[in-house]
Order: sequence, then structure tokens, then C-alpha cells
Amino acid sequence: MVKIWAQLREHVPLGEVAEFARRAEKMGYDRVATSEFDHDPLLAAGAAVQATEHIEVAVAGLVCFPRSPMTTAVAAWDLQEYSQGRFRLGLSPLVAQNILQKFSTPWFPPAPRMREYIQSLRAIFRCWQDGEPLNYRGEYYQFTRQQGYAKPQPLPYPQIPIHIGATGPNLAALAGELASALYTHPTNTTPRYLREVIQPNMKKGAARVNRTQDRALLVANPFSAIGSRDAEIQALRENYRRFLATVFSTPRYWPSLEMFGWPDLGPHLKDLVKQDRWEDMIPCFTDEILDTFVVTAHYGDAADVLSEWYGGLVDGIAVPVPRDPSDDAAVAKLIEELRQRL
Repeated sequence: MVKIWAQLREHVPLGEVAEFARRAEKMGYDRVATSEFDHDPLLAAGAAVQATEHIEVAVAGLVCFPRSPMTTAVAAWDLQEYSQGRFRLGLSPLVAQNILQKFSTPWFPPAPRMREYIQSLRAIFRCWQDGEPLNYRGEYYQFTRQQGYAKPQPLPYPQIPIHIGATGPNLAALAGELASALYTHPTNTTPRYLREVIQPNMKKGAARVNRTQDRALLVANPFSAIGSRDAEIQALRENYRRFLATVFSTPRYWPSLEMFGWPDLGPHLKDLVKQDRWEDMIPCFTDEILDTFVVTAHYGDAADVLSEWYGGLVDGIAVPVPRDPSDDAAVAKLIEELRQRL
């Protein structure tokens, strides 16, 4: 059955994460995910765990390369224990400019480094759970020391699902090879991109290791302008227009534009950024382009639209938690409809 995800909105105060998670659980979401936007997602995940009883709690995409796998492993182990087995860890590479300039961390090709990151996490987990000597030696990471007195205790639920946040073919293949799932970036979540790029490369990665059982799952995280009122929906679309005009100035996301016949838009947006002409970028993102990337619907029609886009294509989907709690009942109904139709 398709799993319905609630992703924490940007700029939700940390003190309100608990209530956000409680609402998601009450509405019937299967998973609530924190993200690396303006909070530490591991800290936010802890708040969500504390506030809930049965909903699974995930980090949608931890910016992992600025963090040692050992640091991440300790936090994930703690959250898995604290949640009594409800935690899921998502890892994201982030674009080179942010790794270098925001996090002041060296940049290496993300796919081979992500492979070692996941392998080293699992080696650390085996050391803690099974007593296997810690002896991971890779090109990017080496872990050979774990003092017994400082070793975390084994858990009744040691299997922590690890998914990858990915946009391109190399990380999609890696997800198919050794991750529990791939969590899409909204810029690369159109049905066509999933069918033509993400799914084939996930299958390619699985074939590299003859992975035929327990395959990696595909979770769609689309831009969604879904609401109960026309004005609300239009306001969401305009926010996305402004946001996407900025995001698509980044070359990593251009393959989606190229796929739909707009190969010149990305370079044009990048030129406008260089000229500091931010407001001039917004009109470049026409309604036609917006309709391609943003799911737009009233709550009563959203199941039809999402089923048309993603029916039979994905194993999970992120559906926005409404800003207005008076819409919670409509979203609860939507969640039930999606479970039956996706």
C-alpha cells in the first residue's frame, strides 16, 4: 500500500514541530518527515518522535557530507531507540556550491561518496548491534576504532531504513542498488521524469547487485498547490513561481527543463542571477511551465489529479499538511482516497 508522507514546512518554529507532527498523525499520515531547511532536521525529528505514538518519523534529506557518518550514526541510533523503531534516515548530497560555500566542506563526486557514507553507516550499526569489529576502509571514509565503554547498546529494532534524496541518474542507480527508497526532489518529480530517468536508473542499480527482492521504493515529493479556496491555491502557485524561478537557475535541476523543451530557460535564469535581476526572473516561469511542475487542485479534486499523475508509479507520496487546521478533515479524507487509488 502506498505510504502518505507529511513533510515539515519551511519556517515552522522548532517549538511548533510537535504540534505539526501530532496533527499529521491524527489526520492519518503514515510518515512525517523533517528537512534540512532552517532547522537541524535531526533535532526536529526528535521533537516529532516525542509528540507522537505510532506515525513513522523520518529525516527527508539530511545534508550528510558536512557530517561524519559516525556523528550521523549516533543521532540515528538515538532516534531509533527513542522512537521504539519508528525512525527513518534520509541522506541528501546537496549542490556543490552549498557544500563548498555554505558548509565550508570539500566537494567530491556525490554518488561514490554517498555509497561509502551508507556502507560506513551500516558497518557502524553492525558494530554496535552484533559486536562486529569496526573496520570500514574506503576512499572517503575510514572507521577503525570503537571503544567498548563508549559503544551504544544493541537495540530491539536495529534495522534503520536509509533512503536517498536524489535528482540524477547516478544517485538513482545507487538508491536502486543499496537504499531502502529514493525520495525525490520536487524539481524532478514530474511523472515523465520519474518514468524516463528515475525508475530506469533505479532498476539499473538493482541489476548491478542482482537485487530482486526487497527493492528500493520510490517516494514522490511534488510541488503541490492544493487547498480549499481559489485564492489560497493561486497564492501557493505564485509562491512556487517565484521559488522555482530561483531554483531552476541551478544547473543540477536543468534536465527537467530540457526534457520538456525549455533548454534555454535555465541558462537565462542563471544569467539574470549574475546580473542581480531577481524580480525579472519571475515572469520567465510561465503558467505552462508552472502547470508542468506543480500539482494544482482543490481538496475535493486532489485525489483525481494525484492519481492521474502518479497512479501505479510510486510507492509513497508527500501531501502537504494544511496551514489552516480547519482543512484537516478534508486532508484526512484525501489520504484515505489516495490509499485506495494510487
